[in-house]
Amino acid sequence: MVPAPLAVRNLLSDLLGRDVTVAPADPVVAADVPTTVIAVYVDNGLQLTGVVGLDLPLAAFAGAALGLMPAGGAEDCVKENELSPVLAENVKELCNVLTGLLNRAGGSHHRLHHVYLPGEDHPGDVAAQLLAIGHRLDLNVDVPRYGEGRFSLSLVGI
Repeated sequence: MVPAPLAVRNLLSDLLGRDVTVAPADPVVAADVPTTVIAVYVDNGLQLTGVVGLDLPLAAFAGAALGLMPAGGAEDCVKENELSPVLAENVKELCNVLTGLLNRAGGSHHRLHHVYLPGEDHPGDVAAQLLAIGHRLDLNVDVPRYGEGRFSLSLVGI
C-alpha cells in the first residue's frame, strides 16, 4: 500500500529535525533518471518491492539538513550535478530510514538493497519501476532553509 503524503512528511520532518512540507508533484520522466538518487527495496526473498527516487536537489538538501551542513554546499552540489561524498553517505542513510514507509505491522519485511547515485549504472528494471504508472507517490518536498526537490516512490505488488 502506498503511504500517505503525511507519513512521508512526518518521517522526513522527524529525521531532518525541521518541519518539511510536501505537495503533489508530477511523476518522474526518463530524462530525470540520470540525475536521480535511486534506492532499491527488496523483501526477504530479494524480490524487488519498491523504488524511491530523490531528485538531485532533494538529495542534496536533505543530505545537508541531515548532517547539519550549510545550505551553500548542497547548492554547489546541485550546480555541479553530483553529490559530495559526505552528502552521498547522508542520503544513503536517509534511504535506509525510508524503509519505514514500506514496513507495516503484519506485512512482509522490506529492506534497502542498494542506492544508486546520479551517474551510476543501474539495472534497467530499476529505472523502469521508478517510471512505472500505478502504485506510486510523487511529492515536492520543501526542506526549510535549504530548498525543495522531488520525492518519488513506486511500489511493486505491495
